[in-house]
Amino acid sequence: MRWGRLFIILLTVTIVGVCTFFALEPFQENIKFGLDLKGGVLVRLEAPADATDEDMAKAIAIIENRVNGLGLTESEVRREGNNRILVELPGVENPEEAISLIGKTALLEFKRVDTMETVITGKDLEDAKEGMNPNETDPNKVYFVSLKLNPEGAKKFAETTRDLVNKYPTKPNEYNPNRAIAIILDGQLLSAPFVSEAITHGQAQISGGFATLEEAHDLAVLLRSGALPVELEIVEKRTVGPKLGLDSLDKSKVAGIYGILAILLFMLFYYRLPGFVAGVSLILYSIILWGILIAIDATITLPGIAGFLLSVGMAVDANIIIYERFKEELRNGKTLRAALDAGFSRALRTIIDSNVTTLIGAIVLMYFGIGTIRGFALILMIGILVSMFTAITFTRFLLKQFVLSYAFKNNKLFGA
Repeated sequence: MRWGRLFIILLTVTIVGVCTFFALEPFQENIKFGLDLKGGVLVRLEAPADATDEDMAKAIAIIENRVNGLGLTESEVRREGNNRILVELPGVENPEEAISLIGKTALLEFKRVDTMETVITGKDLEDAKEGMNPNETDPNKVYFVSLKLNPEGAKKFAETTRDLVNKYPTKPNEYNPNRAIAIILDGQLLSAPFVSEAITHGQAQISGGFATLEEAHDLAVLLRSGALPVELEIVEKRTVGPKLGLDSLDKSKVAGIYGILAILLFMLFYYRLPGFVAGVSLILYSIILWGILIAIDATITLPGIAGFLLSVGMAVDANIIIYERFKEELRNGKTLRAALDAGFSRALRTIIDSNVTTLIGAIVLMYFGIGTIRGFALILMIGILVSMFTAITFTRFLLKQFVLSYAFKNNKLFGA
């Protein structure tokens, strides 16, 4: 018995210690809030019905690269159903810029003007970087995007430019439009630079049409991420202001604090000493759950907070079942120790049954749900498991210490 008691103590201390470590600084700074709490942009994209799983996976990877290129580290890109992609961008400062970048196909083509034959495409790029030339007198050419071609693309580009120079010889300062290469993005002409000599170093430049360095940066991000394999249509876009998100978070905190305080006062008034144990157990439960959520890098959303509060109710429900069985055994004339053991034995099956059925429902939501529903289900699942642990181990252990103490031998202290 002593070894079992020691094991419970060590297990509880270890779990609480680890979770407290994650729940405190500096990990608090790493808490990820959803856009409903932090503010941001939600974009839902739809691909054609015949898009394959490979197309969708590639599109998601490309969108993630574009979002990361904007410096949005807390974004989330995930697939919904068969042909939809949900993009959440918490804390984004320029919603219109982000939305315009996400859904662009970004099909880059270099074409000969004389034959309109495609020379190279975005697949031939190795890198793309924005830049500026403050000494440029033409304001349209101050900002540019420099392109580095892969070996295959460099070879094709060199052959084409060499052919243009040889096929259309010109005199100094003479311009021949047939000797130009059109740079086209998604069917729109960006520029058509004149080829003055064969380009064999595997580099090219897009200039003209950039009013700011930021516009050149956006194009570089698109080109680095590559072209989308399918055309995506924006079917929904929603912006949540940071003030609204902060207000929702503050109200959620207040509601949660008042709700938990009301539960603790009720438990203390009605169950007395066991109510105090329930309060300590509930605080312990909250620390463990919060620490786990931070450790697994979970995103906190309003539905997630609802799942947390629901799991708090499940934890309180488990304590109430235990205490009611305990009181029934005391009324039947059993001693405190015997009543506690019998009460726990009777309550255990009910607790497991009720929690398992709720857990099954949460698993179904997790599997079939989308978006915030999955967040709600995840936090509810973790909360149920943690509440079962605290009720079956910590609550029983702490209550038994009071029962075994000579200072608490009055049945009235246990609500009987």
